[in-house]
Parts: sequence; C-alpha cells; structure tokens
Amino acid sequence: MKPLPQARPPDTTARVHSARRMHIEMGTWVAIEARAAQEETVQRGIAAAFAVVAELSRTLHPTREQSDVARINAAACGHRVPVRAATLALLRFAQRLHQLSEGFFDPCLPAAPGRLADVALHEGPQPLAEPRKPVQLDLGGIAKGFAVDGAVAALQAAGCSAGLVNAGGDLRVFGALAQTILLRDGSGHCRSVPLKEAALAVSTRTAAGAPSGHRGYYVRHGAAATARDYAAVCARDALTADALTKCVLLCPDELTTRLLCQLGAENLS
Repeated sequence: MKPLPQARPPDTTARVHSARRMHIEMGTWVAIEARAAQEETVQRGIAAAFAVVAELSRTLHPTREQSDVARINAAACGHRVPVRAATLALLRFAQRLHQLSEGFFDPCLPAAPGRLADVALHEGPQPLAEPRKPVQLDLGGIAKGFAVDGAVAALQAAGCSAGLVNAGGDLRVFGALAQTILLRDGSGHCRSVPLKEAALAVSTRTAAGAPSGHRGYYVRHGAAATARDYAAVCARDALTADALTKCVLLCPDELTTRLLCQLGAENLS
C-alpha cells in the first residue's frame, strides 16, 4: 500500500514588502515607512498617508489662504465658520486639554484677546467653529502630531500591517514594526527608548528656528510655570504625545503628573 501523501507545512516564509519615503511637509522632513503582504498595498498606503499630511498642512496653517484656521482667525465675532471634520476633531481635543490643564494649554496668540474657550464648536453634517471673541489660533504645536496620526490611519486603511511615520521628531509606530529611538535630551545626552504601538514627541521652548506661533503656548498665565526648556512624552498616539509636551513645559509638577495619568502618557524628560 502506498503511503498517503503528506500535507505540506504552511509556508511561514511569505515575503513582506516594505518601503520608506521622505517628503518635506509642514516645514519639516516627513518620513513614512510601511509594510504589507503586497507591494501595491505598500505604495498605495504611503501615497495616501502623504496626501493626508499635505491636506492637513493646508487646512491647519494659521495664515494660508482658505485654511480653516486662517478663516476662524479672520471671522467676525459670532460668525459661524464652516470647517472640515478633521479641524473640528483637533479643536475638540485642544479644548479638552485646555480645560484639563486649567488653561495652561492654549494655542491662541496674545495678539488677540480671545482664548481657546472663546471658540464655540458645532457638530453636524457641516461642522462649524464660532469665535465669540477675536482669536489668533496657531495649532503649530499640535498639528504635526495630529498629522502623524492621520497618516497612520491612512496606512492602516490601505491594508498596511505595520509602519512608521516621523514628522520632524513627532513619531509613531504601529504593528510589528518596533523601533529603538535614540533620544537626545535638553543637555545633549542620549539614551535608547524602545517604541512599539506607541508615539513619541519632543518639544523645546527655545529651539532655534521654531515657528513664531509656538510662543502662543508659552505665554499662558503670563509666563511659563516652570523653568523647563525641554520635554519628551510617550503616549498611545502622536497627538496626545505632542500636546502633552507643551503641558510638561508649562504646567506645575502636580498638574503635569495628573494630566499624564489621565491621558495614559509617560514623561521621558
């Protein structure tokens, strides 16, 4: 009797395709890496991720014509400005952190009297933002983190199984792609930080070449509450990490500790 043919063991060596691309967006180099079972998926995902970053760069710019933020800044008090759903989501997050941080986190420049709480937000098929006092919003301190998360979402929607998005130091990895980041602190010392299914953001108050709008975060309550110049935060997503670096720089220690706990983040400073 002939032996029965043996079933072949499953192929565990299936190839995983990967690629990495870099473009300049939001005033910095943006690097996107993706992995997937098919090359087409990788390329489609990277293209979609860069498209998201480019769109948010236009939408959230404080002065570019027809950006949502520029139109809010130019609006008369009480006028409801149509905004994109992404802009509304980012402003919702900012207002929540503004409240949790007791007003220390506020991306409104002192050039106008209005503060973040003076912008009413309206849900609906057409989201609306309504400044109730003149405001000069500048979301530059959190827009990159938000864009990184948007790019990650685009990679995942395209079918990528793992990836990395790095926008000038705001970094997020997902899937099986783990990274060891060489983190340089404010004094110039370096240490290795393992990162998997997480995000990392770094912020320095006196960084050379920092966008002038960032000063809006650093003058709440008249001056920074701490003497910190450098902050590094690890969180589940890049927006949370990016925003909380501002709180680490600005807030009293007890408040900072509470915020990190509430938002599930870690201070690496």
